[in-house]
Order: sequence, then C-alpha cells, then structure tokens
Amino acid sequence: MLTGTARGRQAIRHHWSLDPSVIFLNHGSFGACPIPVLQHQSALRARMERQPVQFFVRDLEGLLDDARKEFGRFLSTAPENLAWVPNATSAVNAVLRSLEFRAGDELLTTNHEYNACRNVLEYVAARSGARVVVAPVPFPLIHPAQVMEAVISRVTRRTRLALLDHVTSQTALVLPIRELVSELADRGVETLVDGAHAPGMLDLNVESVGAGWYTGNCHKWLCAPKGAAFLYTRPDLQESTRPAVISHGANSPRTDRSRYLIEFDWTGTDDPTPMLCVPEAIRFMGNLMPGGWAAVRSNNHQMAIRGRDVLCSALDVDPPCPDEMIGSLASVPLPDGAGAISKSPLYADPLQDELLEKFRIEVPVIPWPAPPKRLIRVSGQVYNRDGDYEELGRALRSLLA
Repeated sequence: MLTGTARGRQAIRHHWSLDPSVIFLNHGSFGACPIPVLQHQSALRARMERQPVQFFVRDLEGLLDDARKEFGRFLSTAPENLAWVPNATSAVNAVLRSLEFRAGDELLTTNHEYNACRNVLEYVAARSGARVVVAPVPFPLIHPAQVMEAVISRVTRRTRLALLDHVTSQTALVLPIRELVSELADRGVETLVDGAHAPGMLDLNVESVGAGWYTGNCHKWLCAPKGAAFLYTRPDLQESTRPAVISHGANSPRTDRSRYLIEFDWTGTDDPTPMLCVPEAIRFMGNLMPGGWAAVRSNNHQMAIRGRDVLCSALDVDPPCPDEMIGSLASVPLPDGAGAISKSPLYADPLQDELLEKFRIEVPVIPWPAPPKRLIRVSGQVYNRDGDYEELGRALRSLLA
C-alpha cells in the first residue's frame, strides 16, 4: 500500500510527460517542463501563428513586459533590469563580448566553471591579449571558506572581471556567491555570475548578490520550456551591455524605454513563447505543494541530500561537501573510467549509457576535473522518490563490482 507521501509523488509525476519506464535523475541538465505549462505554450504558439504580424509587431513587446514584471517580483528586482535571453550561455556571451580588455588584463574564474562559458572567457581573452586565471577550488571540500580562499588568493592588481558560478554544474556546489562578490568588489573587481541552476533551486534575490551581471536559466528548476533565460544587469552597466546578436535596436530612434531592453527584446525572428511561459511555470510549480516555492525548494534539497547519501553508501565514500553547499543537485566521485573522449560535448560516459540500457536510469556521469576522473550527479525534483536513488545505488554496485 502506498503511503500518503508516495501517493502524493505519484500524483505529481502525472504532471510531467517523462517516460514512465525511465528513472529520471537528471533534471539538472535540461529540466523537464510540466504538461500544463506546455499546454500554455501551445496556446501562445497558436496565437502567434494565427496572426504573426499582430503577434510580433503589435503584441510581443507588451507580452514580454508583462512576463518580465511577474518574473521581476520572483527575483526581487525591478523588471527593467531583466533582459530575456534563450539561455545562460547566450547571456555570458553578451556580457563578455560587450566588455573591452587590454593586453595584460586578467579574467578570473574557477576550475569548476561550465565549459561553454569558460570557452567564451578564453575567446575574449585571446582576442584582446588578456589572460584567464583559474582558481583551483578543491572537491571534495569541507567548508565554503575553501572557495573564498581559492578565489580571492588569485586576485591581483590586473584582475578586471570574475566569472563565477552560483551553482557549479559538474560538482553541484552552491558557492558563497554574495561573500565572493563582496570581497571582489572591495578589490575593485566586477563579477559576472553564471547562475544557470539557481532560479527555482535557491531563494534568489538577484540584487542582493551585488554582481554587475547575473544570468540564470528558467528551463531548469523553474520548469519553463526550453529557450527561456534572463540576464540581470545592474543599472549603471546597462547602457554598455549589448546582446550577443546585434539587430534592429542598435539604431532605433526610440526614447520611451531603455536601449538595454530595446536591443535585447528583439534580436531577430524567433519563438518567444518560452519566455512568455515563465510566469505560468512560476505559478504552477509554486502551487504543487502546501507551502509554495519554499516547500518545493526544501523538498528538492532534501531529496538531493538523501540521494547523495545513498550514493556515498553504495560507493563507500564520504560526502564530498557539507550539506549547506548543496541545492537540488549532488555530485559524488566515481572510480576512474576508461578516459575515452566522448563524441558528445554534453558528456556520454559508457557508464551513463549502461545505466540507461541495463537499468533504465538516466543520470549524468561527468568527466571532472578531466578523464579518467569522473563524477555522478543526481537531481532532486518533486517527481522523484527515495526508491529512485536506492535503485541507482544497487545498479552502481552491480556495474562497478
């Protein structure tokens, strides 16, 4: 007989179209959008296709503003500080390619930075003669102070910008971002925060972070459709921050709104419905549990902790970080792999394929810091149950015996 909690999770699972034959423990990579939010998107797409000129020329700006206003309340910032972008990588491109660096400048990041965004940093550094400085943050680690020490110790008088994760992708660490930004600001260093995982995972007030720029995805823990993300830019930096794609707004004569919004809101014909669905995703997820978003975040955090503990027991390893540095994701080191180079840029360790093929478990196995070293990372989302992690533990013991 199902317990009340189990029945509740089973009912919640029905809101997603996830394959029922797969134990899905990889919400963190691409998210998973609930059926009611997808239905809302379908209605918006039907409206768009019914009269495309009306939708794009006359209606879209107001629709984007309405969605931005609701999202601004969720992030505790004025809507005019938020630009819509398709994903966090696009926002990182926009910011870094808006800035001008000189030979000898230093751009600071960590060895945990997401590869796509690290590549942008390397690109702009090579173009200008600047240098990327990588702070080696340990993993496993025992205290957030180790992150502070690693990053701040690499600051010099040449440091011009820091690109830092709020939640690291590979190692799933919630970094002490407010403290980092504050210490860097005291040393005259501006910060771009890659908060791809933070919206919906953490209680996020973007202004209180204090960074010049903050970007996050909405398709992950907010559960909006793919193609929705945001870039927060502090007001004093908006005039000089340009989108990665320059379009009509670059020479618009309009003065009724900021150049920042004019340029970012139109970069060419695309499907804007993912951004327009963000308020619906916020409402839907916030109504799933008594207690609203705070309950969802707490549930997912506890699921990630329990999943990590199951993995540590199965692999006979200690927890690699304190609970306070975990959000809705948790990574645990695995025994070394074969070290083969994957054809996919999005990881495809043979163990990941084996887990899916033999046990119907979808979970990422991530090369870090470099092959043959690797991690396994579990997600905790409202549709997961404790048994999912227990089955993964048994599968790992079988495959790694």
